[in-house]
Amino acid sequence: MTSRGFTTDIVHADRAFGTEHGGVHQAVHSSTQYGFDKVEDLIGVFQGTLKGAYNYARQGTPTTAALEAKLARMEGGLGAVSFATGMAAITALFLTLLRAGDHLVASRYVFGNTNSLLDTMAGLGVAVSKVDATAVAHVAAALRPETRMVFVETVANPGTQIPDLEAIGALCAERGILFVVDNTVLSPALFRPAAVRAGLVLHSLTKTIAGHGNALGGAIVDTGLFDWSAYPNIAQAYRKGDPRQWGLTQLRKKGLRDMGASLSSQHAHAIAVGAETLVLRARQASETALALAQFLESHPAVARVHYPMLASHPQNAQAIRLFKGGSWLMSFELRQADDCQAFINRLRLPVKSTGLGDTRSLVIPVAHTIFWEAGAAVRADMGISDGLVRLSVGLEDAADLLDDLGQALR
Repeated sequence: MTSRGFTTDIVHADRAFGTEHGGVHQAVHSSTQYGFDKVEDLIGVFQGTLKGAYNYARQGTPTTAALEAKLARMEGGLGAVSFATGMAAITALFLTLLRAGDHLVASRYVFGNTNSLLDTMAGLGVAVSKVDATAVAHVAAALRPETRMVFVETVANPGTQIPDLEAIGALCAERGILFVVDNTVLSPALFRPAAVRAGLVLHSLTKTIAGHGNALGGAIVDTGLFDWSAYPNIAQAYRKGDPRQWGLTQLRKKGLRDMGASLSSQHAHAIAVGAETLVLRARQASETALALAQFLESHPAVARVHYPMLASHPQNAQAIRLFKGGSWLMSFELRQADDCQAFINRLRLPVKSTGLGDTRSLVIPVAHTIFWEAGAAVRADMGISDGLVRLSVGLEDAADLLDDLGQALR
């Protein structure tokens, strides 16, 4: 890491790592195979004795490696592994580092697809406890001798619940449990989970970091804070060299080589370029989202607004203390749930779409779409009402979005 500012470091990262022909960006390497002059070097790549070389794009390319180095710097970590999507990253995380008989404690308030994956893991023999992680006591009460991991999101989608991050991090450090934080919503521009002792940080790069709705990607960053030498699920083949790298090595070998959800060089390049404006986008989206949240909270047609930077938010004090902004994710409940679809149809600016973290505002009725498959009981347990609307705030002028919300509510 350098002493330069966050954005300065990002925009000059490619040149700092070295580019071809003086380019300001890392080149897009589209080759799937990489050749060697000596077969001994090819053997060295397979056996892990030759570092910094590539043999097959499924395990990475120079373009994805440049993005991974940039992500590690952004999160203040020691390394990263990139994947084709955020869900590919979290699937690799669970399948690579957990085994049948292990126990996972996860926040009850997580992304719908993540919640579905947790159920899949339970079917594969990993015991899963879903708890209200806004209080560390619930996490502590769920721990068992076989607990290997605690998983939370910094800001839950769609209800914006915030886990008791500092206390959970301290608890995991005390018990030697891997603490994993999905930092997709905030991104390192607004919060670094290393500050709360997270061992791994997960991202759907598609959203905040890429930010333009033009590239899919995911990543896992190792903060360097977890002792992998004490983790029983590291395969013997990867227990060599620096123990700090064992987790990343297993994620790359098993998660990419065996599972194959590799990030393309083309999308890695788009994500890396998108990251250059991360701080600017995160700041503006946060400012606009707060203005919209304050407007909605005062409107008689709105029953409740969920946004971390509102004083009414249950975890507002923690958000103010830890985060540099609330980011783009917000949701609100209409007093008349039956008005939900008609209200959304009256909106002119937000795109009626799934997805998050775009330059354009995106809007979706939560219960009828992304949490429909989960069922009414799960929705009730997560506090998702039939009138809940999720809004991903884009870069439109705040005044235009306020006018649009106002006319739709009228």
